[in-house]
Amino acid sequence: MRPQTRVRRILAGLTLLLAAAGAWAQSGTLDKIKQSGVISLGHREASIPFSYLGDGNRPAGYSVELCERVAQSVGRQLGLAALQVKWVQVTPGNRVEKLNRGEIDLECGSTTNTLSRQEQVSFSLLTFADGGSLLMKADSGLLGIADMGGKRIGVVPGTTTEGSLQDALTRHKVKAEAVKLKDHAEGLVALMDGKIDAYASDRVILVGLVLGSGNQKSLRLSHDLFSYEPYALMLRRNDSAFRHAVNRELARLYRSEEIYAIYERWLGVLGPPGPLLKALYFLNGLPE
Repeated sequence: MRPQTRVRRILAGLTLLLAAAGAWAQSGTLDKIKQSGVISLGHREASIPFSYLGDGNRPAGYSVELCERVAQSVGRQLGLAALQVKWVQVTPGNRVEKLNRGEIDLECGSTTNTLSRQEQVSFSLLTFADGGSLLMKADSGLLGIADMGGKRIGVVPGTTTEGSLQDALTRHKVKAEAVKLKDHAEGLVALMDGKIDAYASDRVILVGLVLGSGNQKSLRLSHDLFSYEPYALMLRRNDSAFRHAVNRELARLYRSEEIYAIYERWLGVLGPPGPLLKALYFLNGLPE
């Protein structure tokens, strides 16, 4: 083969590769949704009151409703007469994998936005702010982290609670056994059966467990928070167009104060939003 012919073929191959790369870079979640007419949303099984299976085994909760509002907004933006919502159940252990594999487009749970997670995924504007706490039996005599020496604390692996709990124990120089459990429901059962002395999770989730347990008088929460947990909706990295579409609807809900009706629907039993959450809504109600 002549040198000139070889060069021409190499240049032609490079041109095709660059064209393919350009097309791939321009495609993203919005293109995927427009072509298929489907948006896939990830939900949790028992992360009450944010994301769980409610009446009729349908996804329900605060984060689920936020995602439903986002889906409606995306459908309008893409000019789709009817956008189908496909719900996919996820766990703390597989939510990132399912997102990056394309099985879900947006995760609607109780996921904390952290810098380490941002190396794998992207996040929307913040949707809630909470902190890690402990759930224990009312007659246990335990008050918080400082009392957990030699005790067993249940925790779901793959959550930020797992790491922040260990950090809190280290700060307080307390040695306790961390017992890994599948989910919040299993944590409540283990606590009631005496297999663990306390169950660790975000405070609002623990409140939801207590309210749904039918054992309100038998359970209590620690007063202290051992971590800061800023929640957000999780999406794939390097997809600014879809992230912008998600954030536009969230900002509108905050700016218009429609978010307060959504809060009341799912979290009203906890009382009105506190100063921290009100500030979160105000600061994230970005102008158009």
